[in-house]
Amino acid sequence: MNGSAIELNPETVPLGTGPPSREELLVHYPAKFTWGQLKVFVNSGDLGLLKRDRKLQVRYNEWANGIRAEYGSVVNYLMTYRLRWGQPDTIAIIKSSLDFITPANATSVPVKRIEELPPIPPDAPTHFVADTPPELLFIAMNDWPYSVPPDIEHSLIWTRLPIFPPSLPPPSESPLSARLHQDGLWGFTGSDSPPPSPSLLPQCLPSLADWGITMDKLVRSPRGSDEEERQVKEYGREIETFIERRWIERDWETAWFVNPPRLQSVPGLSHIHVFARRKRPEEIARTKSANGTV
Repeated sequence: MNGSAIELNPETVPLGTGPPSREELLVHYPAKFTWGQLKVFVNSGDLGLLKRDRKLQVRYNEWANGIRAEYGSVVNYLMTYRLRWGQPDTIAIIKSSLDFITPANATSVPVKRIEELPPIPPDAPTHFVADTPPELLFIAMNDWPYSVPPDIEHSLIWTRLPIFPPSLPPPSESPLSARLHQDGLWGFTGSDSPPPSPSLLPQCLPSLADWGITMDKLVRSPRGSDEEERQVKEYGREIETFIERRWIERDWETAWFVNPPRLQSVPGLSHIHVFARRKRPEEIARTKSANGTV
């Protein structure tokens, strides 16, 4: 045991204000959900089951009130300060293992407010695609992550482009569009097994007891025809391709989702949530062996 290691406990990790550190999450906001439960929630059809720790939510609300007082709104804060389009994230307190910027480097250059964004180029895609130009993207760890286990990274892919193509009809004119606007989108990458069945949800509900969630309170569409399910998956294809390129399936397993409007805390700013788990060496070796690539 390393004698210089500091034991993490409430005495050595005091509670702060604003976005929490990884140590604060471990000590004061321990994960309420397992990786398996998170995947069941994502695939359940109701993305509203994905929650932030209740105490952390109170802290977020207090922080957001201060942000509104300083910037006018959380959206203004994001657009003029937090989202650094086309640049690596140097502001986040919690770092991803995909980040190549160390905390020391991250604080060496003051972050200035963005006075005005350049216009979106006329030849830009009409909506998010796997080849969206980097200057229209910003990828960062979630400053206010959901209640995920310590080995799960909760990242956000922000984009200046809409998630859905302009060809998607209004919800009032299309059952498929109405479903997407109610349920959102989700998918999985990097797993050798199919996504967990929504039928597993009842046995996971005890972990949501603090929020009073019961089966009768779910908001989700019934499973559609095979063709409708194929069309829904098609709307997420570009997102999935982008995620597979960044979180290489050999090394990562992910569950990703786009919240529907009813669940968006920052409406009007397109973003994709990614829960990412780096695979253990033995998992990678097992996959290589199964594929005959050893």
